[in-house]
Amino acid sequence: MIITTEVRNAYTLGQVIQQSRMQQNLSQRDLAKLLGVSQKWVWEMEQGKPGLLMDRLFRTLDQSGVTLQASFEVKESDQA
Repeated sequence: MIITTEVRNAYTLGQVIQQSRMQQNLSQRDLAKLLGVSQKWVWEMEQGKPGLLMDRLFRTLDQSGVTLQASFEVKESDQA
């Protein structure tokens, strides 16, 4: 099943990233290693920590009438 949601701010984006990471059975540390960043950076991203780039991005999207959607796959449970 594919989950799609509208992303209006950094917090929502972080939650989508977190849910997708968890569906892939990745820890924050695992994802950080794959990305070449610190685990703290992944945590901050998932928490929607405000930053100048993110603030500008979402303000630009809002002012221009652009909506951003994010999708990730939820694995079907093997339990029946």
